[in-house]
Amino acid sequence: MTLKTTELPRLNLTNPDPKALAAEILQALKYRVGKDATVATREDWLTAAIKVVRDRIVDRWHESTKEAYEAGAKRVYYLSLEFLIGRLMRDAFSNLGVMDAMREALATLGVDLDVIAALEPDAALGNGGLGRLAACFMESMATVGVPAHGYGIRYANGMFRQEIHDGWQVELPETWLDHGNPWEFERRERSFEVGFGGTVESVTSKDGRLERHVWKPHDRLLAVAYDTPVVGWRGNRVNTLRLWSGMPIDPILLDAFNAGDHIGALRESNKADALSRVLYPADSSEAGQELRLRQEYFFSTASLQDIIQRHLSQYGDLLTLPDKAAIHLNDTHPAIAVTELMRLLMDVHLLDFDTAWDISKRTFAYTNHTLLPEALESWAVPLFERLLPRHMQIIYAINAEILLEARASDQFNGEEISRISLIQENGERRVRMGNLAFAGSHSINGVSALHTELMKETVFADLHRLYPDRINNKTNGITPRRWLFQSNPGLTTLIREAIGERFLDDIDALTELDRFAEDASFREQFASVKRANKERLAALIMERQGIRIDPSALFDIQIKRIHEYKRQLLNIIEAVALYDQIRSHPERDWMPRVKFFGGKAAPSYHNAKLIIKLANDVARVINRDPAVRGLLKVVFVPNYNVSTAEIMVPAADLSEQISTAGMEASGTGNMKFALNGALTIGTLDGANVEIKECVGDENIFIFGLTADEVAERRSNGYTPRSAIEGSPELSQALAAISSGVFSPDDRNRYRDLMDGLYQHDWFMVAADFDAYADAQRQVDAVWRDSPDWYARAIRNVARTGWFSSDRTIRQYANEIWNVPA
Repeated sequence: MTLKTTELPRLNLTNPDPKALAAEILQALKYRVGKDATVATREDWLTAAIKVVRDRIVDRWHESTKEAYEAGAKRVYYLSLEFLIGRLMRDAFSNLGVMDAMREALATLGVDLDVIAALEPDAALGNGGLGRLAACFMESMATVGVPAHGYGIRYANGMFRQEIHDGWQVELPETWLDHGNPWEFERRERSFEVGFGGTVESVTSKDGRLERHVWKPHDRLLAVAYDTPVVGWRGNRVNTLRLWSGMPIDPILLDAFNAGDHIGALRESNKADALSRVLYPADSSEAGQELRLRQEYFFSTASLQDIIQRHLSQYGDLLTLPDKAAIHLNDTHPAIAVTELMRLLMDVHLLDFDTAWDISKRTFAYTNHTLLPEALESWAVPLFERLLPRHMQIIYAINAEILLEARASDQFNGEEISRISLIQENGERRVRMGNLAFAGSHSINGVSALHTELMKETVFADLHRLYPDRINNKTNGITPRRWLFQSNPGLTTLIREAIGERFLDDIDALTELDRFAEDASFREQFASVKRANKERLAALIMERQGIRIDPSALFDIQIKRIHEYKRQLLNIIEAVALYDQIRSHPERDWMPRVKFFGGKAAPSYHNAKLIIKLANDVARVINRDPAVRGLLKVVFVPNYNVSTAEIMVPAADLSEQISTAGMEASGTGNMKFALNGALTIGTLDGANVEIKECVGDENIFIFGLTADEVAERRSNGYTPRSAIEGSPELSQALAAISSGVFSPDDRNRYRDLMDGLYQHDWFMVAADFDAYADAQRQVDAVWRDSPDWYARAIRNVARTGWFSSDRTIRQYANEIWNVPA
């Protein structure tokens, strides 16, 4: 019997006519979501709208892939443990040019695009600046036409969802994948085996010569690919973000299950699941360290196997790999890829060591994101050798090559050679992943001018002397599509009306806005846009936290990962000092101010979590004190993420970038704030240096010690007690915090934290306090003169187009990857 089928009408993939789009949405709702419009939920409408636009993206995705293949184009492969992509709906709609048409189409169906867009969960694939930078880079690579794949892990729960209970951070699973991800495509056919542990055997020829090594892992599992299309501006190109999910080879041990061992029967499934469950498992335990190393190898080997398979299918010869593939290591997390590529080339594809090493060095490039020694990953040799025995052999072989080269150069003493070594010998023997990434790459870049120079002088000083041509600078950038056009549509419209539309495609055209800084009418319109953004943030805070704030107050915002070097503590202490001054001198003309904080602390980072509690304790006291008369409020915003940033950044008047000089590699929050018309208060650290050069000294508030001065104080025996005792405001604030004024339920809660500032103050909080407080009073003085403030804010917008990730990616493409852009 022949079944009669009904042919569905083809979706119109090119016509942005709202009526046609509305019909497509209804069709997607019915046939792809399985709902009728009369019973569809808001989540159903969201899925249907995404599917309709995703179809258009897929068309361009296939075209982009085919174009690159037929042209034999060199591809970029960007390996990153984090991709903090946030919500994708607005990004895709805007970049494809269908935002207005989709808004109108949905409206005809009784659906508000903004309402359903807010339902899309943030993809929990990152933690902070590193992951957001990777997301900006992926979008910019598609925008400027660089064929690229991003590779990472498809975390089911990501970092964690932060809740604040009685002022304390509480970590909960981030369940962003509970209802599926309408943007992704499972690629079960792109599955690769991943092994751990086991033994290494040598294979010799009949005449006794060593031919190759064979690694026989004890544990084996599969890495399964999930692809998300990444669309560039105006649909110029669509690239691929490929994320790996762990899957057992044998999901269930049936014999064990039937024998009654129900838990043991699922052992292999649980092992695989753990690899793609949580971002950055706590590494305070040996088990946590092992899981993190497993994660890093898991995604690195899957990505390299995928890259090699694609290359061989097209070109058939791995000797040409460096000519057709640029593999970029985003920080040290994927550094194990250096040894894994060597293993694949030698043990699987039978190349000799010298050839494999030459191919690897010409293929890999490495971006360093930190000068903190503890953040340059290292792994205990016994752990590494147990999990990856063949890789440990390869590391010893690479190390011998490097150390022999260093000795042959006659420019290093024994101590310097030991610092070059891939193995840390003093104390516990550890594998230095930063040194491995450096040695195995032809290019090593910093992410701001200052950071790059400090790399040469500090963490990589000896390797830089050995390989003086490798280190270069690529100052970070942000995508203006996400961080201006989408997050601040009011300002985008205002700019378009003033200077035309060229800046939408060439962000450098923002410089034309500079002349409007002295235009009184434009300043008023600019202030009106800022006020609307602040009202939106105030409404959000009221809705989520029940705190009423005045949009006419100065919005002073510090949102970033909670870490002592980022000095949220300095900001909180200054808030306490300001609180004391407002109460002691009510006759002064104080400027109303709201201090916002947001960010997550690593679960095992005690002091960072204590700083969050302090911020909330200080907020509780200040916000309830009638003596303050509403002149100062403190707000800690829970679960800071990309979507929250998209509301907070456009609302900021003052951007806090106050890290200890020499410790922040670059920062990208500083760029986002400046592009949205916030003035920066900051140290000469990271990209603050370049922002100052771009916007001008008069349009930024710089304070505090320089990186050289910080280093000098540390080396000359800095005594923080004298700095504290010489500052009445600081000493009073520390005494209040230490004595329990803000923690009446536990008067000793902050005693050790405050005593630490007296004893060592590694992050120079006391040393910089007076300069910071003075800079804040300068902020008050400029804020009091609102025309001057907004003129400076407009100049920040006009002069920060250079910090576009398009510019950064073009520099990577031309100077590192050797691909056209």
